[in-house]
Amino acid sequence: MDINVRKHSDVFVIQLKGDLKIGDAVDALRQSVEDLLGGGDARLILNLAQVPMIDSSGIGILVRTLTSAKQRGGSVKLVSPSKLAMQTLKIVGLLNLFEVFDDEAKAVASYT
Repeated sequence: MDINVRKHSDVFVIQLKGDLKIGDAVDALRQSVEDLLGGGDARLILNLAQVPMIDSSGIGILVRTLTSAKQRGGSVKLVSPSKLAMQTLKIVGLLNLFEVFDDEAKAVASYT
């Protein structure tokens, strides 16, 4: 799992590349999110365009990230989930918890 964190004004975009599954991938995302939230940054965007698969551990970290961000007055928005990632979120009934955007710029703009 490759993770690239960029800042756009006061919004952090976390670009993920690879399967979001149990083990190093979930651990790496958890650490990145904890670092951002620990620094007081709770406006997050997860770009899932290059995440072909999400397992139950990946779903768990997405939900924990959203919960933690909301507790700090922020939110988590998703950009371009792959077809399989979108289906997984739908199947487990979590798609309605997240705002989903086709375009990163629109997701960033939605915070203003």
